[in-house]
Amino acid sequence: MQIIDFYSSKDKEHWLSQLRLCDWRAGEYLCYLIDSGTFYDVLGKSSQLFLLCKGDKLLSFCALTERDQVETDLTPWVGFVYTYPFARGKRLMGTLFKKVRSVAAARGFDTLYLTTDHVGLYEKYGFDFMCTMKEQNGEDTRIYKINVNKE
Repeated sequence: MQIIDFYSSKDKEHWLSQLRLCDWRAGEYLCYLIDSGTFYDVLGKSSQLFLLCKGDKLLSFCALTERDQVETDLTPWVGFVYTYPFARGKRLMGTLFKKVRSVAAARGFDTLYLTTDHVGLYEKYGFDFMCTMKEQNGEDTRIYKINVNKE
């Protein structure tokens, strides 16, 4: 397995076609941001999209972003967290989280944040519930955090 930075990849069209296989609404929005060229405008100039791949098959992905769907000064965020159904149950996301924490630490951050409506999922990877905040659409979302140097 390998982790690819989507925007550094020489084969963006292939990886975008793999991203389009995602059956999740946020995955569709991610593809829209890529297609429209607004990924950096919406999520921040230093944002990155990481793909966990085996050969030419996309297994899982997530983004490290400056902003997420809540109005706050907290940064950076891990978002667009998804593992394809055929690859679930193998804790592959832990590999991506390790990469994202490493990149955030190299940029001088101590804490990484995540928004979700899931309970009990991200705790398995060391995230701690912090609080509930309002999304830009007014709905409640759970905010989690993790120390980027946590093992």
